[in-house]
Amino acid sequence: METLSINGGRELSGELEIVTAKNSLLPILAGSIISDKEIIINKVAKFSDVLYMTKILESLGVKLQFNNDSLYINSKYADKFVVNDDFTKKVRSSIFMLGPLLSRFRKAKVAYPGGCNIGNRPINLHIKGLESLNVKIEEKHGYIICDGRNMKASEVHLDFPSVGATENIMMASVRLKGVTTIYNCAREPEIEDLQNFLNSIGCKVSGAGSSTITIEGVQTFKASTFTPINDRIVAGTYLIACAMCGGNIRLIGCEKKYNQALIGKLKQSGALINEKGNTTEIIVKNRLKSIPSIETQPYPGFPTDLQNQILALQTITKGTSIIVENLYESRFKICTELSRMGADINVKCRMAIINGVNKLYGAKVVASDLRGGAGLVLAGLVAEGYTTIEDIYHIDRGYLSIEEDFCKLNADIKRIKS
Repeated sequence: METLSINGGRELSGELEIVTAKNSLLPILAGSIISDKEIIINKVAKFSDVLYMTKILESLGVKLQFNNDSLYINSKYADKFVVNDDFTKKVRSSIFMLGPLLSRFRKAKVAYPGGCNIGNRPINLHIKGLESLNVKIEEKHGYIICDGRNMKASEVHLDFPSVGATENIMMASVRLKGVTTIYNCAREPEIEDLQNFLNSIGCKVSGAGSSTITIEGVQTFKASTFTPINDRIVAGTYLIACAMCGGNIRLIGCEKKYNQALIGKLKQSGALINEKGNTTEIIVKNRLKSIPSIETQPYPGFPTDLQNQILALQTITKGTSIIVENLYESRFKICTELSRMGADINVKCRMAIINGVNKLYGAKVVASDLRGGAGLVLAGLVAEGYTTIEDIYHIDRGYLSIEEDFCKLNADIKRIKS
């Protein structure tokens, strides 16, 4: 059992380099099994989810070796296509293995995934998309069982721009003879990063970042060295932290183009933000004003993965804010914990109404999911007195030693092992 102990009330200052993106690393690692050539992934941030994904690959016969922050991957002798629930119950991104395993072996058997409990996250879009490629799928005994012996290139129309479904279909298609076109794709930067990785190993994928992606099948691959993009959600979390606590911080690897929706909201609140190349500086000298309305949307709209963090910000701003969560119906679990700290929040279905208060107070709270846990850390940083956060293993899924990062930014925070 580990907890975070935070003595709140300190302004943030300093400089921090942002790690590579968890949501890029996971599908890239899954996709590495497609090729039989050596792959090197640089700057691998060892999030707990990333480490679980490496264990999944090793269970399939993939050889892995870390050299500092570079990961050497050899899938030449991979010989298994089953991912059991010992792994999937711990990391939802295990679902990303369906497409790569189908590409490599023309069959896959993956246990239903776990991960954060933030609401209904159906995999029907994954299944429907793979069925469009003529994959036969059975769901029984807690497994998704795929027969891809008769797979063929096709047109795939997604009912919703799902990130995971887009990525799975991309990876499943790269070996198919002919051209596969995916319509109504998700447009997140991490999808474009996956495209760039796949192309680096010899695939022919184009259109990522738009609503239509085209994949031309290939049969031969090449060795590759690849560096993923930086984590826009981690960067956004730290920008919001400074907005709450006040101060002046510089984030290296925080690219303007990936966080436009957030930066626009923070400027609207009164924060001063300077952007140059891949570095973003935020300066906050006074209490910010509330953002009247925020709605989560698929990229390039406001990201659901920053909703809990900006909700925490609204609890101490001047005025009233209404936040609508359009993607996951259980994203407001953080509100109960924030109320324990003195926040004034009313939740109605997928909408939260937040009346800003003058201050929050330290309390003992529990992280129920990854982004909610991050939001509680931000609340603890600005609260009066001490805050203790339990179940921080959720936070470790997407933040690499979050307490060390904030200590570099002048916060008083430490991890306590019991």
